Amino acid sequence: MKTLAEYMTLPYRMELTENTEEGGFTVTFPDLPGCMGRGDTLENAVTNAKDAQFEWLAAAIEAGVNILEPDRTENYSGQFKLRIPKTLHRALSEHAKKEGISMNQYCLFLLTRNDAIYTSL
Repeated sequence: MKTLAEYMTLPYRMELTENTEEGGFTVTFPDLPGCMGRGDTLENAVTNAKDAQFEWLAAAIEAGVNILEPDRTENYSGQFKLRIPKTLHRALSEHAKKEGISMNQYCLFLLTRNDAIYTSL
């Protein structure tokens, strides 16, 4: 198990949410369940989140809880294989040709657009 200082140096990802109803911001750490900070400004929210991260990690170490290390993009190759029906393959290929781009680029466009819609919900 790492020390508190070692855990604090790891690049844990922060997710920011703006509270449009009450104002302010919330910052969470996806790899540290329940760890979050709030603030009236983005800067305050991040500062409070870093304080919460310190306290969360200290309590987890003291309790002997298994602490996940940050999920790093190095763990992902950027490639995956996908089997699709022939009719969908043809449709995607035709749409890509109309746009003048490769089918890979067209599929990336569609995935990115859908991910942007999904993450805004």
